[in-house]
Amino acid sequence: MMPERRIAHLDMDAFYASVELLKYPELRGQPVAIGGRRAQQAEILPDGSRRFARLRDYVGRGVLTTATYEARALGVHSGMGTMAAARLAPDAILLPVDFDAYRHYSRLFKAAVAAIAPQIEDRGIDEIYIDLTEVPGETLELARRIKQAVKDATGLSCSIGITPNKLLSKICSDLQKPDGITLLGMGDIPARIWPLPVRKINGIGPKASEKLAGLGITTIAELAAADPEFLQLQFGRSYGAWLHEAAHGIDDRPVVTRSEPKSISRETTFETDLHPRKDRNQLGEIFTALCQRVAGDLARKGVVGRTIGIKLRYDDFQTVTRDVTLPAATGDATAIRRAAGECLRRVPLDKKLRLLGVRVSGLQKPEAIPAVAESTQGELPLE
Repeated sequence: MMPERRIAHLDMDAFYASVELLKYPELRGQPVAIGGRRAQQAEILPDGSRRFARLRDYVGRGVLTTATYEARALGVHSGMGTMAAARLAPDAILLPVDFDAYRHYSRLFKAAVAAIAPQIEDRGIDEIYIDLTEVPGETLELARRIKQAVKDATGLSCSIGITPNKLLSKICSDLQKPDGITLLGMGDIPARIWPLPVRKINGIGPKASEKLAGLGITTIAELAAADPEFLQLQFGRSYGAWLHEAAHGIDDRPVVTRSEPKSISRETTFETDLHPRKDRNQLGEIFTALCQRVAGDLARKGVVGRTIGIKLRYDDFQTVTRDVTLPAATGDATAIRRAAGECLRRVPLDKKLRLLGVRVSGLQKPEAIPAVAESTQGELPLE
C-alpha cells in the first residue's frame, strides 16, 4: 500500500521584518514597518547609536511590504499604504526594503531544508512546500529538525503545517504563528478546519468570500454542508466543484519540484506622478533601467522570450497593457527596449503616470543564451 502523504508547508515568520531585526536587534519588541525609501535608512549618530525614521514623518504614497507582529497588533499590515499606516501607528519605526538581504536569507533557509528533505516546491521568497512522505522519521520530530535547521542557518523562526495535502498544510502553517508547528490528519478536519472562516482556504479571495457571505456561508463548515450543485450554479461548474472539495480537505496536487517561469517582469510605482512629456528624461531613464533589469533576470534564469509587453497605470488608476510578439526570442536589453518602445506608441500618453512596467513572456530555453547587451537610454516615443 502507498503510505499516506505527509506534505508540509513552511512559512517564514514576518520574513522581511525578521531579517531587518537581525541587522537592528535593538528594535526587537517594537512596532516596525518595512517599505520606506532610502531616505528612511537608519542614521548612525556620533556616539555609535542609530536613529530610525518613524512612520509619522513619511510623506508619499508608498506601500508597506510587511511589518513586525507588534506593528500588526496596531492594525499595520503588508499592502497597506504607508500614509494610512502612519495614522494608525505614527511612532512605529520605518525601514527601507533590502531585497538583496531577503534573497540571501531565502537561499539559506531553503538549502537548510533541502539537506533534510530534498523534495521542495518553491512558492516564493519566504515559503515552500515539502514532501515528507518518503523521509524517515516521525512527523513531529521531522518538523522540529527542519525548524532547528532553519534557525541554525538564518537565526530566523518559521511556522510549519504538516497534513496529507498542500491545501490543508497551507491553512495549518498559519494557525500557530509565529514559530509554530501544526499537525493534522483528515479526521481532524471537522474539529480544527471547519470552524475557520472560508477566507482561510487559499483560493477563496475577497470577492468569493463576499459572495459566499451573501449566500449565508461564512465558515468552512457551512461551505462543506452546502449542496455541490448549488455551489456550481452560483460559481460555475469548475470553481463550484473545487469549493466543495476544498471544504472537505480534498487536494491531490503534487509537490512540484521544478517549474519553468511563464513570464518575467519588472515594474515600479513612482513616488510622485510623472508626466510623459514634462518628465520625459526621467521616465526614459526608468524605462531603460526596467528593460535592463528584465534582461538581467532572463539571463539569470537562462531563458529568452518572444513577447514583449508594457504596463502603464495613470494618475486616475486606469491601467493599460500592450504587447508585441517578435519573430525570434530575445534576451537582449536593447531589443527589449526597442519592442517595449513600440508598445508605448500604441497607448495614449496624455496623462500623468503612477506606474510603469515591462514584461517578457513566451519564454524558452535556447541552446545558447546571447550576452545581455548594454543598452543606451533612448527616449520615450512620445511623438
